[in-house]
Amino acid sequence: MNSNLNTPIPTPRTLTAEGLAAAVGIMGSALLVAKRLFAAKPPKPEPMSRADFYAELVVLKDHIHAGHLAILEKLDANHRELLATLDRQVTRINALESGLARVDERTRN
Repeated sequence: MNSNLNTPIPTPRTLTAEGLAAAVGIMGSALLVAKRLFAAKPPKPEPMSRADFYAELVVLKDHIHAGHLAILEKLDANHRELLATLDRQVTRINALESGLARVDERTRN
């Protein structure tokens, strides 16, 4: 401990450049926090009512059902076309078989 009673009183410090930069930084941060806290919040979207949800669900179900029916009709049309083509091929094969059988009969004799 200093026993000298006549020690000079320390002078108050002046604000240096580092102190000034720190003070500006603190004030800027405080302003950003205040802006975030008090800024207008976006409105929450209104929840969809149960009736509206079920109405939209029915529309979606009908849309899917219509697409499903269209695919089934297309499959049926392709199936009919395939069966008709196979029937024509069977007729041609039968004609070839009968012609081949006649040729075979002629060559045996």
